[in-house]
Amino acid sequence: MTTGDDELWLDEAAGLLVRPYAVTSGRTHPTVDLDMLSLVVAADGHPPAMDPEHAKALELCRKPTPVAEVAAHLRLPVVVTKVLISDLVDSQVMTAHAPRTAADPTDRALLEKLLDGLQRV
Repeated sequence: MTTGDDELWLDEAAGLLVRPYAVTSGRTHPTVDLDMLSLVVAADGHPPAMDPEHAKALELCRKPTPVAEVAAHLRLPVVVTKVLISDLVDSQVMTAHAPRTAADPTDRALLEKLLDGLQRV
């Protein structure tokens, strides 16, 4: 199945024709510590020749984008996307930033307020 400029190796009944482990050459662990909410953004400059999945991920990240969103657009599992993104970070064509939280997730008072609000709903 193909759609315009985006060629998608997909069979309606079977799903992806290229298995995720083939996209990462069998690698299952990223070399960069990434969270699903980590923001990734393409660096300035001209990237070297790369695989289509890497190129698509880079194109998706012209502005800061969460890893989970990149995975959704690529239609790949998050762990596979993390490996692809870590390749791009290692190649210095992409940067990654840890997610920032507005509050301390271990703050007891905050958690009690959250629980109270959920119980009211």
